[in-house]
Amino acid sequence: MTTRPATGEGVGDAPSWLPDEATLTRLATDSYGAMPGHTPRPPSSAVLSADEHQVQPGISTGELVPPSVATGYRRPTTPPGHGHAAPGAGGPVTPAGHPSADPALDLPRALAAGILRAPRSDLSGESFRPPEVSPASTPSFYFLDEQLPAGGPRRPAPAAASPVFDVEAVRRDFPILAERIHGRQLVWLDNAATTQKPLVVIDRLAHYYSHENSNIHRSAHSLAVRATDAYEGARATIADFIGAPSAENVVFTRGTTEAINLVAESCRRRKHIGPGDEIVITHLEHHANIVPWQQLATETGAKLVVAPVDDDGRLLLDAYRALLNERTRVVAVAQVSNVLGTIVPVHEVIEMAHRVGAKVLIDGAQAIAHMVIDVQAMDADFYVFSGHKVFGPTGIGALYGKASCLEKLPPWQLGGNMIADVTFERTLFQHPPTRFEAGTGNIADAVGLAAALDYLTRLGRIAIESYEHDLIAYAVAEICRVPGLRLIGTAPEKVSVLTFALDGCQPAELAAALDQEGIAVRAGHHCAQPILRRYGLETAVRASLAMYNTHAEVDLLVAALHRFAAAARNRH
Repeated sequence: MTTRPATGEGVGDAPSWLPDEATLTRLATDSYGAMPGHTPRPPSSAVLSADEHQVQPGISTGELVPPSVATGYRRPTTPPGHGHAAPGAGGPVTPAGHPSADPALDLPRALAAGILRAPRSDLSGESFRPPEVSPASTPSFYFLDEQLPAGGPRRPAPAAASPVFDVEAVRRDFPILAERIHGRQLVWLDNAATTQKPLVVIDRLAHYYSHENSNIHRSAHSLAVRATDAYEGARATIADFIGAPSAENVVFTRGTTEAINLVAESCRRRKHIGPGDEIVITHLEHHANIVPWQQLATETGAKLVVAPVDDDGRLLLDAYRALLNERTRVVAVAQVSNVLGTIVPVHEVIEMAHRVGAKVLIDGAQAIAHMVIDVQAMDADFYVFSGHKVFGPTGIGALYGKASCLEKLPPWQLGGNMIADVTFERTLFQHPPTRFEAGTGNIADAVGLAAALDYLTRLGRIAIESYEHDLIAYAVAEICRVPGLRLIGTAPEKVSVLTFALDGCQPAELAAALDQEGIAVRAGHHCAQPILRRYGLETAVRASLAMYNTHAEVDLLVAALHRFAAAARNRH
């Protein structure tokens, strides 16, 4: 029995800590209407506004996480409880990350305990089971504790109510993580090369091919309508995920590489780059953000200019600023280095470039899975990323462009859906984004990418950032204890990439030895030879982390490296 707090009210008076009857009635109606088997109702605006909050499956019940308002990248404050979970904390969880409990939970009791989130289907398709209620002597109502002043900021919740990212629940959504390699459970640390796929993505692809498969835009039959709706809905999902003003700003591509080539080739056709002009990149770039611009410069008589980095892998902003001038036409920069994990201060990079009238392309391939992106806040002219880097399918990606930039670019491939009208004398092209999508697009994988982005949004992107920040800090500290190991890239602002060399071990041999332990890492030049050579290396080993990796997996990697380091010392 719950003990009512001592409040001093007279007999028969409503306790001061209890909401008024109208509030309870509205909340009960909203919650009941959202239960499985009932028609969902939008939450009452007094409790939850879709523009101000978003409920995050996959994190423990607690505060409502604010929407994606971070501008480009801002390191989140790690909420209490992130990182190592206390053994047994929270009890068993469903695949969506919610504590399991009696499905017949009494609704008024739940309301009285402040558990007001509407039940929903979890991420694996099983029915959501509402959380157990622990009797409390003093009930706490978040809708009373966190009032939203008109026109004012949301008051932060108490620290104890911060959401906790449940990595074990998330891992259950990725079937491949249960795979056995050489008799050991897979430890996937090759996420910078590609990420694994959750069941919601796998199931969405199967559903598309089972129930929606058709070509798009060119027929009135039912399957064509379904496929078109799914495809264009995916475009809108991407726009929301990256903070674009409209779905019309999003062009589907095969991935980051094709998107960069599209912009570079369109610049050449439009003669935006000419003799004496300059294209600025950085020492951190992937080959895909070097070679297209290098070839464009060679073909047009322009000059490719490279901004340097320091020994930690940080872009030298003063040196970058000094390179910009009235001849600078394009700046192309990775938001995150795929070798070092360095986070580039893209806001400053873009602002400086715009001062001299240059257009800026941001390569977001390594950023998109690790941080909240807002292309409008960063003021990027173009932003590109690949679906397979963000838990989506391979062969699909996106190019964001400002409307003013896309309208000025000519098409780079011709035929099919990008045509508005054709005669033998002339051809009229569609407006963006369709102008850049010749032929039949990768419809199914676009839909699968949208499912991946929706999944991340439901988990809570700020919670993911906070968890990963703790994980990479732990991993750096532990891996640096391995004797003879040299960590490449030690910038204080970095995401989950660990590139290293180990004395006495060739990178390819070390990666093969780790594979025997069930640990997947990558060895080679990582399609970024210039930055490796900046550190005197031709090849290196790279372990890259994602939201489903754990501290225990880091421990397995570090323990194996300690053994290999000892064996190498004994050989010499």
